[in-house]
Formats: sequence, C-alpha cells, structure tokens
Amino acid sequence: MPPQPIQNTSQTSPLPRRGKEYDPWEHAKALGLQVISRPIRTANELWLPEYFTIVIKSGMRHVHQRAALAHGIGHAEMGHCDDRPKHERQADTYASTHLISQHELDDLTRWTDDLGTISTELGVTRRLLDVYLLRLG
Repeated sequence: MPPQPIQNTSQTSPLPRRGKEYDPWEHAKALGLQVISRPIRTANELWLPEYFTIVIKSGMRHVHQRAALAHGIGHAEMGHCDDRPKHERQADTYASTHLISQHELDDLTRWTDDLGTISTELGVTRRLLDVYLLRLG
C-alpha cells in the first residue's frame, strides 16, 4: 500500500512558521519523522516512506540542509513514494513556500533586485528562490 499524506494529529503543535522562522527540524519532529545524516552520493536528501525517515546528505552547509529537509518534508506530507519529476517539483514548491516568507521577500526587494543577494539574505538556495518566484508568476 503506498504511503498516505501525513496527518498532523498533535493538538499542541501550531502550524509551521514561514521564512527565516521556519525550522524544518522542529517541523519534522512534530510530524513524527526521523531525520538522519548520512553520506549520500546521488542526492541531497532521500525520503524513505517505509521507515518514516528523511536522510540528509552529510557535510552540506546549513542553508542546503534546511532546503533538503524542507523538500523531504514536502514528500512526506504529500504521501510521495517515488522521485518522479512531478513529485520533485511539488516537493520543491512545498519547500520554497515554507522557507520563504512573502513579507521578508517584499522587504528585501525594496533595496535590491539581485537574486543572489536575496537568496542569501533569505537563507535559501537560489534554486528554491527561483521556484518560489516562478510560482508567483
């Protein structure tokens, strides 16, 4: 039977914050997901639905760990059981909407239009910033 989307049954756990305040480790814990770090060669993260576990590639910078974990949580919450391109796009969109606050983005674009600077200031990868901006149209 394929994995089902996660249902957060915790009565005390608030909805995850957005942007810099979003903590994917806290979110994973609230969802009951195990997060481990291992030397992975083929990806930055692996979602193992049969073990309710997200494996993060060891040795990455914090910004990449955060992005990879948010991406993995997206797979978990949507009940994905494979890495087909559609699921990867959905997990990227999920990660970008959690890691980027529209308010924080608006504040930054008032003083710069350089996407590299904006992604650095937001603490996200450039790829996830691009995904977020594409979603806005």
